[in-house]
Amino acid sequence: MNTILRKSILGVAGLAFTGGVFAGPVAAHAAETTHVAKPVSVSVQGDKLIPHGVQGNQSRIDLNDEQTANVKAIIAATKKAGMDERAAVVSIATALQESKLENLGHLGDRNDHDSQGLFQQRPSSGWGTVEQITDPEYSTTAFLKGLKQVDGWQDMPLTKAAQTVQVSAYPDHYAQWEQQAADLVAQHWNS
Repeated sequence: MNTILRKSILGVAGLAFTGGVFAGPVAAHAAETTHVAKPVSVSVQGDKLIPHGVQGNQSRIDLNDEQTANVKAIIAATKKAGMDERAAVVSIATALQESKLENLGHLGDRNDHDSQGLFQQRPSSGWGTVEQITDPEYSTTAFLKGLKQVDGWQDMPLTKAAQTVQVSAYPDHYAQWEQQAADLVAQHWNS
């Protein structure tokens, strides 16, 4: 979509929102409504990056240089796999939940079995060798290969798509990272 068209659409949406804010209290007395509002993303590319809106409370962390480099590596691997920005959002949100975007080695007693890397993949579960799953490009590609095998992942809420690949003990925790993941993709996709 070209810039002028995007700005026009956003301008109309902004006017509609502003009109709704000012007319809302007046209109509320005029008619009773039965629909319930869902959380809406304020992201410019919200339709593409967060097609279902965010689910639940959102978490956010400040990223250091290593974590930012891992975001860029995930985006590069997603592009190399021929997948779109939504796949990058799902991948980054998953890595935020699993490792806070840190390429973790074995954590000794704090380790969950033999899970390692950005996605906390396990060599014993067939994700690859330790060297492979601690390589950001390889681990992202492995995650995306799993995501591609999920029928209809593009139309699923993020947490369901991520959980289908990861099979986590905490399946709903991925959702809390959707907004930050979308913001990171918006920031770094074209950089």
